[in-house]
Amino acid sequence: MSARLPALSERFGLPQDASRQLERLLDLVVSDPVAPTALRDPDGVVDLHIADALVGLELDAVTKARRIADLGAGAGFPGLVLAVALPAARVTLVESTARKCAFIERAVGEMALANADVVHARAEAWAAGLGACDVVTARAVAPLNVLVEYAAPLLRDGGALVAWKGQRDRREEADGAAAAEATGLRLAEVRPVRPWEGAHSLHLHLYLKVGSTPNRFPRRAGMASKRPLRASERV
Repeated sequence: MSARLPALSERFGLPQDASRQLERLLDLVVSDPVAPTALRDPDGVVDLHIADALVGLELDAVTKARRIADLGAGAGFPGLVLAVALPAARVTLVESTARKCAFIERAVGEMALANADVVHARAEAWAAGLGACDVVTARAVAPLNVLVEYAAPLLRDGGALVAWKGQRDRREEADGAAAAEATGLRLAEVRPVRPWEGAHSLHLHLYLKVGSTPNRFPRRAGMASKRPLRASERV
């Protein structure tokens, strides 16, 4: 077992079996040639994928959630890691690419995760998730304004979007604020995080659902990125 995984388990107060489950995920990502990530170095996977996912636990909205949707789940981060950390929560990993879904489904089985499931769909087309989620997560998926539009229809009243981002971008944040205003969300916090020693310029953007999302959302598939909601060009 990687010596770094028990340290992460201790840091974030993870359940007793978490280190073993995360070790299995690490093995899959490193050894499976079809794992949908270019990162194969074990230490890199621990830092850039597992530790990076776990910093979401610094937000109360995440630790208290009972239904989480991870959009654009890719190789399963942060969704699989949050499912390990929060066994009382139901985590749905939403991914539009079939081969990525197949990998995530294999990981769910190998990790013996009883609280995770995979949905092969675009976020805009996932009708079963509408208004049903306490938290929506997204990491390395899209600009903030697009993420806000994806998440808003899926969130229950009072729910939260948590977006993993790097260095702050004033223009992107302004567009995110415009999208939030249009969809019933509000930016509550941008939290600097340090998942591993030496990490820098990493942030969690927390949006809360404070109003109703208009019925015109979700727009049809692809429209959020093709015709994104934007702030004034003067920003």
